[in-house]
Amino acid sequence: MIINPSDKVRDQRGAAAVELTLLVPALLLVLGLLVAGGRLWFARTTVNEAAQTAARAASLARSASAATVAGQDAGSQSLATAGLHCRMTSVSISTAAFSVPAGSPSTVFLPGWPGSMELIGRGSAALDTYRGR
Repeated sequence: MIINPSDKVRDQRGAAAVELTLLVPALLLVLGLLVAGGRLWFARTTVNEAAQTAARAASLARSASAATVAGQDAGSQSLATAGLHCRMTSVSISTAAFSVPAGSPSTVFLPGWPGSMELIGRGSAALDTYRGR
């Protein structure tokens, strides 16, 4: 049998290595995006949880000054427990609800903490209607 050189089957050696070389960077990019998205979701969730925890702690205090201290402490502890370390934290607690007469429903609002990306969490909790002043 005579083989014509134009009918020769091409050599496939090395094709898998080339395909792998082209595919690995794309897979690593997708993996990196998944990790970054997961970290961002975790940070946002943690900031919102810390804001809610701080608002709840502030709502249980008996005075506006005690509410500010309790809210800041609870928020910081919540962030530390989650392992989220921010470059700068800012706590702003509205204690206007403490001027409402006892027995009237009211809420305490607390904005959250920014991180390397600005993440803001908001939390609110009803003041205990029957708390002592």
